Amino acid sequence: MTDITAPALAGKDVRDPASTRPIAYWLLVCCAMVFAMAVIGAITRLTESGLSMVEWKPLIGILPPLSEAEWNRVFGLYQTTPEFRIHNAAMDLAAFKQIFWWEWFHRFWGQLIGFVFLIPFLRFWVNGRIPADLWPKLAGLFLLGGLQGVIGWYMVKSGLVDRPDVSHYRLALHLGTAIVIYGLLLRTALGILDPLPLAGWATESGRLRKHARWALGLTGVTIVWGAFVAGTDAGLAYNTFPLMAGHVIPPEVANLTPWWINFFENTAAIQLTHRALALLTGLVVLGLALRVWVARLPGRAGRVALLTAAMVLVQIGLGIATLLSVVWIPLGAAHQAGAILLVSGLVWLLHELRPVGVPKR
Repeated sequence: MTDITAPALAGKDVRDPASTRPIAYWLLVCCAMVFAMAVIGAITRLTESGLSMVEWKPLIGILPPLSEAEWNRVFGLYQTTPEFRIHNAAMDLAAFKQIFWWEWFHRFWGQLIGFVFLIPFLRFWVNGRIPADLWPKLAGLFLLGGLQGVIGWYMVKSGLVDRPDVSHYRLALHLGTAIVIYGLLLRTALGILDPLPLAGWATESGRLRKHARWALGLTGVTIVWGAFVAGTDAGLAYNTFPLMAGHVIPPEVANLTPWWINFFENTAAIQLTHRALALLTGLVVLGLALRVWVARLPGRAGRVALLTAAMVLVQIGLGIATLLSVVWIPLGAAHQAGAILLVSGLVWLLHELRPVGVPKR
């Protein structure tokens, strides 16, 4: 095990985790709710339910239709959308209710997260339980959550005007923002529960942390391209692995001009890019786990690295299974959940590797 000489902590102003532990537990509850929100969002997308609600009424719209007249009104609004006219013209009210409930639940859960965050935040604040350095972070997280609601409506609007699908760019922005919120919540909670991780005292932690940052960044880019795959329905094509229609690189990946637009607009190129990014991410994460394990760092870093390595293998397997199943909804939702669990492992590992230094007086 690496020899560590930790600076003496006697007399230093190190925050006592016991005094702020309830804040950490509250943030972890919010993490779990954001995790569930992402899975609900995936199911909403996969069941093509996301455009069933054409009104955005924060707070006052939290209740579903409670009368037959109200159901007919919201169904009438849906009948004016491109999705209904192009894809669902034969849909009746009973079928509409099936897709409506997923989108309603998705929005309801998002507003519930806001309440679960805001009410304890105000209570902790009024009672003077929030340290001065933590207050701006928590306020920023609340504002970011509100912005996420606006982004969600911005995404939905793109499918209500001329096209029967939401913009895959806006879908990627919505998912990416959710991942950022989740990661910040988790990082903040871990920082409260364990402000001085043991691995952070090791000299190797700085170099390993750079590797972990690259792994997390690459994971984020892969998730963005996964949103492109979902938003363009690219997962419904080339449902073989490892080849794509009998090719390593299908010739149609370069059909569009200029050439670079293929990575963002061409179904074949989008799926190929996501495959390549996923495999590269897997190699980078496995390499990171090996380096952390060989370093024999104190604390939990080695175990977290192994869990993260296992998760990246599971996630690649889920991605392949989702593709081969032509995006079976349970597998697609599990694949989205796996992406967030992989982010969780990398955020946790980054926390364990955080250089501690000498705490301020």
